[in-house]
Amino acid sequence: MSSLEVQLTAVRGPFQLQARFSAPLPGVVALYGPSGAGKSTLVNAIAGLSAAIGSIRVGGLTWLDSARGIDVPAEHRRIGYVFQDARLFPHLDVRGNLAYGERRARAAPQVIERKEILDLLGLDPLLARRVHQLSGGERQRVALGRALLAQPSLLLLDEPLASIDAARREDVLPYLERLRDAFALPMLYVSHQYEEVLRLATHVVLLQDGRTLASDTPARISREPALRALVGQDGVGAVLDVQVGRVEPSGLASVRVGSGEVRLSHPSAAPGDRLRLHVLARDVIIATEPPHSLSVRNVLAGTLAELVDESAEDVLALVAVGDEQLMARITRAAVAELGLRAGMPVWALVKAASLRGHVYSRPAAIREAGAGADTSTPE
Repeated sequence: MSSLEVQLTAVRGPFQLQARFSAPLPGVVALYGPSGAGKSTLVNAIAGLSAAIGSIRVGGLTWLDSARGIDVPAEHRRIGYVFQDARLFPHLDVRGNLAYGERRARAAPQVIERKEILDLLGLDPLLARRVHQLSGGERQRVALGRALLAQPSLLLLDEPLASIDAARREDVLPYLERLRDAFALPMLYVSHQYEEVLRLATHVVLLQDGRTLASDTPARISREPALRALVGQDGVGAVLDVQVGRVEPSGLASVRVGSGEVRLSHPSAAPGDRLRLHVLARDVIIATEPPHSLSVRNVLAGTLAELVDESAEDVLALVAVGDEQLMARITRAAVAELGLRAGMPVWALVKAASLRGHVYSRPAAIREAGAGADTSTPE
């Protein structure tokens, strides 16, 4: 399997980055961590825009190997780069900005057709507009189109939604999801918004203070203590990748979770769709015997795997449901009163209305990624 392999050190004044991880490609590799963690420093080193020592390999190609004296220049690394602020050329209209991306492709094989990109990002109605006539979300869509038209082998997105407001962010995220699902194009996505990571990532790298804390699938990363410290109490919960079995006329979709079944409200889901669920610990209730006569319809039988100290008042209960794991935040008083202990059978209750899920389209056909780059700044 193709992969992104990074082992590098980069120094910026008093700050030192030491990144070590390997992630499968194609897919969306998310770099997640707080401001100042080293995310942008890392992507700039991968792009060849700043100095680093160590090694970088992408899909079997070596871009950096300090021990062997290899350091491929940025313009030959086949990178498409989308920045926080779009960096479109203000003296060109949208058509002109996109044409710049096509020129950057040079003689690279055209593996993503222009019409595909225009349709995917909804750019046709914008072609004649000047940059100042675009909203923040529209600018980012044009920047994405320009980078894709350069036929890159790796697309870097450095917090592309950070400079736009929440409403515009929700407008752009579906386009990024379509991009992930339509093309087998390796992407490195930088964010300090956990919700964005959950919606887009196929692999997550946690960064803090210039160090790699963990690197794994979103589901496994959700169990990492290091992640719980970063997302805060309200964001702690299990991430589950599941498949829709059936959809009821009411809009409730049924999915398998470990050895049980869960229903959630998702009117747009269809049988066979893949869903990523975020089951927040605050929304899970623990029972020590089979519950009955409740409005909560999702009841999963499992085993209490572990009790983790959260605070002076709370404990995080990890519940194994087959090969999946849920989390529930409960009080220490409840632990004592219920006699909870690792290894005992329990039942996890989850309201259908509290579940959040995002649809992944059916897998894209695997394509060969082409060459090209868009690492320029406006002139």
